[in-house]
Amino acid sequence: YWMPVDQYVGGIEHAILHLLYSRFWTKVMRDLGLTKVSEPFAHLLTQGMVIASTFYRDDVDGRKQWINPADVKVQTDDKGRPVAATLNRDGQPVTVGGIEKMAKSKNNGVDPQSLIEQYGADTARLFIMFAAPPDQALEWSDSGVAGAYRFLRRLWVYAAEHQDAIRTAGEVDAAALSEPLQAARREVHEALRQALYDFGRHQFNTVVSGGMKILNTLTRIEAGNEVSTIRREGLSILLRLLSPITPHIAHELWRELGYGDNVLNAAWPVPDEAAMARSLITLVVQVNGKLRGQIEVPVDADRSAIEQAAQAEPNVQRFVEGRPIRKIVVVPGKLVNVVC
Repeated sequence: YWMPVDQYVGGIEHAILHLLYSRFWTKVMRDLGLTKVSEPFAHLLTQGMVIASTFYRDDVDGRKQWINPADVKVQTDDKGRPVAATLNRDGQPVTVGGIEKMAKSKNNGVDPQSLIEQYGADTARLFIMFAAPPDQALEWSDSGVAGAYRFLRRLWVYAAEHQDAIRTAGEVDAAALSEPLQAARREVHEALRQALYDFGRHQFNTVVSGGMKILNTLTRIEAGNEVSTIRREGLSILLRLLSPITPHIAHELWRELGYGDNVLNAAWPVPDEAAMARSLITLVVQVNGKLRGQIEVPVDADRSAIEQAAQAEPNVQRFVEGRPIRKIVVVPGKLVNVVC
């Protein structure tokens, strides 16, 4: 009944400790007939380490006295890398020791409580999930934390500005949407489709970037008929996507915008295939294998129409002028290559 565990998340050092120990006893119990399970974990995710800058001074005996990053003032280069630092309490230089795994021995940990007090728990969660894929090292960045906070503030301000209209908006009438609104709705549902795929791969950083794309799309929408229905649908999707990552703001906005009492009880969003259908597609046009332009053609355009559109593209004409066309290669849905 209890086995196996669906998902095990652990650092690489667990391979010779907890992981080996649990696998050994699972196989012992299997051999004794106590269980039919051969492996204790169905899936394994080895997460990366959180790394941060280190700073130190040598004491009179030549031993390094590690100093917490919160206690130093850092100068950075144009890429944001620390190049010099001084101790806050005396203004004297300290040595920049490079970037290493957060550890008590290096005194380079970050106090989550102070971060939560300044920005809130959702900002801390969002930064950690967005800064890197879970299987790669995460470099701690104060500017990255501030960026996560700005995104959540943008979301809150946007929801507050349109709260009344969103609360009273009805369902989306796809047939009544203008072309720009159809394009905006398509972007939202395509971002949702990608985010759901990324959730399944545990790529939570790209889930967050997908949420950012949705908010950017919604903020570009101009006033007009049916706009409020798009905003209502789009924010409903965005809040549900973010709810596992930033549960507090997602819960508050879900309730304030009139979607329901608790976003965690809401159904998971599903992409609308009809909304993602396209009447036009963009094809890359090459001349002798080099990019020379793009064309938009109906999704059901035949080969002849695609070839004509490619030859009519102004930049393509400039590179083809005076040269006989030997053949035109069409890769459906992707590109056209004019060979001279």
